[in-house]
Order: sequence, then structure tokens, then C-alpha cells
Amino acid sequence: MKKYFQKLFIAIVAVLTLGVISPNHEIWTTLQTKDNSRETNLPTITKHDLQLGLEESIFEPDAFRQTPSIEETLFSPAKELAYLKFGSRIGPVIQQEFDTVIFPKMEEVIESTVASVGGFENGRILITQTPSGNYAEKIFHVSDTEVKKDLIRFHVRTEKRPQDGYFYNFHYHTADDNFTVHHSLGDIYWSKNTPPKWLS
Repeated sequence: MKKYFQKLFIAIVAVLTLGVISPNHEIWTTLQTKDNSRETNLPTITKHDLQLGLEESIFEPDAFRQTPSIEETLFSPAKELAYLKFGSRIGPVIQQEFDTVIFPKMEEVIESTVASVGGFENGRILITQTPSGNYAEKIFHVSDTEVKKDLIRFHVRTEKRPQDGYFYNFHYHTADDNFTVHHSLGDIYWSKNTPPKWLS
């Protein structure tokens, strides 16, 4: 019975160590009984060669490097900056409508603008990291770092409409018209009460 436990133990260790500790290792010879006559006439292996890894890789070092997607490079940071601007007081009230109505339009504008300058894969298209607070309009800007200028400026303006209350007007400006024209993305109603400041 002891012999079966030894063999089971050897097999378990071999499986768990993925063969790094082999059955002909010195540990096993001390575990085996010295008076085992059946195994004395078996040939013993005296040389143990262990080779781990590949000496010549068939893969290029950059083979597994993925090109960044527009989602992770531009869309995700844009949404995070919008939420940062909304703050904890405005965000929960307008977030659902922003996600379903306004942000998909922002994605379309970003995608078409990035395509018009040749793509974002070269790392030259970035999003600014600081939305403005108080009652200022800036959410984020999409910039071309190669020419060091903004391509699109996304803003939100608080508007008071008589007898209707306060609305948030989401819009953007482009470098094509020197940032003078408001291109509307849509409005989100706040209430008749004065809204809190951004970033609050």
C-alpha cells in the first residue's frame, strides 16, 4: 500500500510542477525502499535535460500589441470628462438623457473629424483633460498635437428660457469655421430652479 501512495505522490508532484521535478530526481531515490529487488534491474537515467521556453521565437515582439481603438482613446475619456463637468449634483439628473441623446452625436462628430485628419492611430489626436467649472461652457476639446491646435470644442451652455425654465444646450465649434458657429447637439431640460455650478 505504501508503494501505491509513493507512486501517487510522485504523479501528483509531476503534474503540479509541470515536470520540472522529474521522477528520476534525487528526492525520489531517498523515498524508495532500498530492498526493492524488482526495480534494481531497470536502467537508471543519470542525465536529466530540462529545456524550458523557446530559444527562437516565431513571433515578432509587436505581434501581440493591439492598435488602440477609438473607443478607448477618445470616446471613453470624453464621457468621463463630461461626467466630471456635470459633478455629483447635475450628473445624476441629466446622465440618462445625455447618454442616449447627446453623447452618440458627440461620438459621430469626433469620428468624422478624426477621419478627416487621417485617423487617430498615430497618437496625434488627444482630448483635453480639464473641463471648466462655475458657469463656463467648456466640456473638452479634441486637439491635433502635430499642428498644436484644437479641431473641435465641445461646450454646454446654461440657458434660461422665459416661462420654460433652464435648459442645457450642448453644442460644438470646429476649426473649419474658426470656432464661430454653434453646431447644436441638443438640449436637456433642468428645471425652473437655478441649476448648480459645474463641477459641484
